[in-house]
Amino acid sequence: MSKGTILVTGANGGLGSAIVQNIISTPDLASNYAGIYAVRKAATAMTLQGVLRRAPLDHRHETVEIDLGSLASVRKTAADINARVAKGDLPKIRALILNAGYSDYANLDGRVLFVSSWSHDIDDPRNDVMMGAYKDTGYPTLFPGAEVLAKGQWSRPEDDPGINSGFRRYGASKLCAMMLCEELADRIAKDPKLNNISVVSLSPGTMPTSFGRRAGFLIGVVATRVIMPVLSEMSVRFSPNGMLRPSWKSAADVIRACFDIEAYKGEALHLDGTASLQIAKDAKDEAKRKELWEYGLGAAKMDEGDTALVEWT
Repeated sequence: MSKGTILVTGANGGLGSAIVQNIISTPDLASNYAGIYAVRKAATAMTLQGVLRRAPLDHRHETVEIDLGSLASVRKTAADINARVAKGDLPKIRALILNAGYSDYANLDGRVLFVSSWSHDIDDPRNDVMMGAYKDTGYPTLFPGAEVLAKGQWSRPEDDPGINSGFRRYGASKLCAMMLCEELADRIAKDPKLNNISVVSLSPGTMPTSFGRRAGFLIGVVATRVIMPVLSEMSVRFSPNGMLRPSWKSAADVIRACFDIEAYKGEALHLDGTASLQIAKDAKDEAKRKELWEYGLGAAKMDEGDTALVEWT
């Protein structure tokens, strides 16, 4: 009997495809869990297709299309999966790995994992390598307000040309994910039916993937495809949770956090690879988290019955 379903978003990306590779290479996971691998377009998900061609015959899996930038697409996919679980056509979700974005799925009895980043913490010294993006006194916080961030009115390229403005926006997006992770964990802990779900965040480090493909030739090609693959394989031998890590290592950390760590209840668990991660002060700020949560409810047009969470408003 199947032990459940593993749903991975962004399954065609560097980390996502490595996570799928880890799943199909682990006999217990491949044989006992169904895989739902979400991508933007199945026909062009060549990396994922290449990985799945090596899947064992007894691994039940499918590729689903979802546009995480479209609320309509997210709602449709969630509704389809919920209906299949309710009918018994699909095992209950055991792990929801939010690798490319956040989508809210019910019918869950396991863990929700957010792929995070130390860049969410403006005080983390590792961010200093990004040419002082967080040292500009004009940007004292990564959370200037939910609406300002949602409408792209903060740290704009026209206000601060170069890579710093973009890195701040990336950090702000990760901070929002961490704030959501903390808020969701608090609400789940108080829920009489859902409090058996663990909420985890994991920072995978800097990996040599296609993540920086739009950064130009030096970063997008020379650095990520030539230099970083070699350095990451060397670095991980001496510092497993260092800044630079190969995607296979980070994928293994994700699976470990979903299946090998004892359930963490009552609060979110934050990991940096296999080590613990100190999260940003803003991620712990209840007022800011509430602002973000309420703005997200409005933006997503959430209504009664859209979630099984009791304290959702």
